[in-house]
Amino acid sequence: MSKKIYFDFSYLIMLAATFGAVIVLGAVVAPVVFHSDKILIDVFLDRYNAGIIMGEVFHRFSYWLYVVSILVFIYEASWYKTGQRDSIVFASSVVVVFASLMFSAVYAPKILSMQALGIEATQSNTFENIHIASEIDFKILAIALLVLFVRRLMLLRRA
Repeated sequence: MSKKIYFDFSYLIMLAATFGAVIVLGAVVAPVVFHSDKILIDVFLDRYNAGIIMGEVFHRFSYWLYVVSILVFIYEASWYKTGQRDSIVFASSVVVVFASLMFSAVYAPKILSMQALGIEATQSNTFENIHIASEIDFKILAIALLVLFVRRLMLLRRA
């Protein structure tokens, strides 16, 4: 087998793992942390402190998103450079890179900096709008990762 097959397979695994992580963080971890009062018996975790925990989780996940955005850019640019172009792959890879960078470089740091200012800052309309925008960005990232994974798998299967 060619080394390229292992590289392609590793790329697909990375996309699938990142999609899984986005789904797990958004649909499993966040609801559990924010509804910990229903799980914990003797410990009460208010919404502000739950937000601090989730902020740290997303901050750490941001490092992985930086890696993903770099690898997607390199991998897809190498395919593009060889003349194997696909508009769906191009569009979804651009969305993956930009959504990853927006979440990691804009939304997560901004939310963390506002949390550091205290509970009053997290109850502002600005914080709420940034939080909603980050949730939308995370959903767009999930869809783009799924589209990129499926389309790249289809194209590699043909080759």
